[in-house]
Order: sequence, then C-alpha cells, then structure tokens
Amino acid sequence: MPKETLHREVVIIGSGPAGLTAAIYAARADMSPLVIEGPQPGGQLTITTEVENYPGFAEGIQGPDLMDQFRKQAERFGTEFIGAWIETVDLSQRPFTLHTEDHEIRAETLIVASGASAKWLGVPGEAPAPQGLGGLGVSACATCDGFFFKGKKIVVVGGGDTAMEEATFLTRYASRVSVVHRRDHLRASKIMQDKAFKNDKIDFIWNAEVQEIIGSPETGVTGVRLFDNVKKEESIFPCEGVFIAIGHQPNTQMFRGRLEMDEVGYIKTSGRSMATNIPGVFACGDAQDNFYRQAITAAGTGCMAAIDAERYLDNLPVPTPTGEEITREGERVSADHETLTLPDGETVPNQPEAEGAQVGGD
Repeated sequence: MPKETLHREVVIIGSGPAGLTAAIYAARADMSPLVIEGPQPGGQLTITTEVENYPGFAEGIQGPDLMDQFRKQAERFGTEFIGAWIETVDLSQRPFTLHTEDHEIRAETLIVASGASAKWLGVPGEAPAPQGLGGLGVSACATCDGFFFKGKKIVVVGGGDTAMEEATFLTRYASRVSVVHRRDHLRASKIMQDKAFKNDKIDFIWNAEVQEIIGSPETGVTGVRLFDNVKKEESIFPCEGVFIAIGHQPNTQMFRGRLEMDEVGYIKTSGRSMATNIPGVFACGDAQDNFYRQAITAAGTGCMAAIDAERYLDNLPVPTPTGEEITREGERVSADHETLTLPDGETVPNQPEAEGAQVGGD
C-alpha cells in the first residue's frame, strides 16, 4: 500500500512542553503545524505526578493533566497530530522529508522537540508506578521533586557533576543525602566535588551498586538493596527517596551526522535563536538544552522555535549557530552584519542607502 503524502509548512517532532508550545504559536500564526507525537505523547511530564513549579497553577497540577491542557490548547488553534515513529529523515533539501510507516511527510520547516530521556539503572522497583515506585519516592529530577522530601533521608545514585548538583540541591530539603557510587572516587569536576565534600548533610557510600529499590505503593520508598563490589556483600540501606542522577540522553539519534551536536547528542543552536546548522531546521526543549531541562524553559524555547520558523517562512533573517543570519531564499548576513551574500554568491555591503540620496538632477 502506498504511503500517504503530507506537505506542511511546519512539522514538529515531539509533543512535550517544547513541541506543544511551538504548536500553539505556529497554529496561532496560521501555519497549520503537524505534530508527530512519537512513542511517548506528552513527554516526560506524563510520568510525573505533582508539578508545583509551573507558573499559573497555584495549587500544583498533575503532570499528565498539565500536558493534556497543552494539547487541548494546541488543538484549539488547529494543530494536527500523528502518532507515529519516524523511520528515516532527509534534510539534504527543502522541503525536508520524513518517513513513518504510513506517511511521507514533507516539511518546509522542521522543529525538533524530541526531548531527552533520563538514564535509569534498570533495577527492580525503579519503574513508574504502578509497576514500580517511580513517582512514589523514585525520581530523576531534584529540581522537580525535591520539595516533597522535606526532612527525609535520601539516596542519590551517581558520581558525576549531575549527581553532585542534585545532592547539593537536595540538602535544602532532606535531613540527610547519601551518595551511592560504584567506584571509590568521583568523576565529577573538582569544584562540584569540593561543594559536596564540604556539605555536612552529604555522605558517601563507596564501591556500592543499587540492586533494588524497596518499598510499596502504600509506604513509598523504604530503602535500597546495595551490593558492595569490593567486599562482595549485600546490605539494605534505609531511605525515603531515591534520585537517579547518572545523566540524560537526548532523543536525537535520528539526526546524528545531519545536525551539529555536542558529544552527548544535544543539538547545537545559535543562542540567539533556535536555528541549527541546517537552515529551516530548529531545535528546542531537552533535545538542545543540557543545562536547565525544565518544563518552563522547554516551553520558552518552543515559543522561540515557532517564531523562528515563522520568520524563516516570511523570508526574514534568522540567526544561525555560526553567527550569520540566513533567509529562506539563501541570503546570508555576515556575523558582523557588514556584508550580505546573495544566493548567487555575490557579496554586497549590508548597509542602507545614504539618507537623502536622490535619483537624477535637481
């Protein structure tokens, strides 16, 4: 059976806060966006319970409910949704082409909002409730969930900068933070190690691996089963919360070799805009943000990406990662704004004509 062909001005990959905010802005700009939802519609917030740090919800809101509100708002303005897995992407020419099992999708502009996934240990008790204790004392985001652990004993798993940052942040709330690391030394940067070592509320359990997170839906987390990989012994360590801090993996594998990324896989954007190294392709949210990774910042960059796409479609210059600005027709403004390179390669001064200049004689 032949694939259905769709051609849209704006195609958005991902339906988390970044993708849906981009959809809201693009739809209100009458660009009729198409959102490809992927395997986890709504993104990571759909596996989060209480969200208390998103503005506008004074009493907090459940993560799935928040994303449902995002989606309804995008639908209200005419956003189209497809639940599909992208098999191949061709960014060599515009319109860009994306293939799913049932569709060939052509996009004049593409917004990558595919998000990132926390790295997990893969141990019993770690999965989201009801299969495990995820959301009931197991988390991968201290900024999101630390508030709920006031006065409690917490375990942080990891030995890098992420783990030290999470542990230090959690001391604002927890009575005690125990860092569990599988080696006898940290791999975090010196400044992050020093901060953690000097904090009286942080202690370290060395050469230990978490084998199981213990608890129940009624009690939440009650402890972790540890394996000492030097003594080859098991033990139960009591705690009331477990934060997995072994990093995140951006969901950008399909763009490797096409879009510029850092060594982890976060897409590089210009800083002044969400433009990537390929004109007409924009990235937002956790697919390009390896620092903040919050719902509110993802939504903000989704807004920026949609406005960038609108400017691009209107043939207005959009900043690129090189510092240049480029239009849809291929006009390039130099990083210093001194010259303009036309599509045929001619370079001309990027300066307005002198005021008062006249054509002809007096």
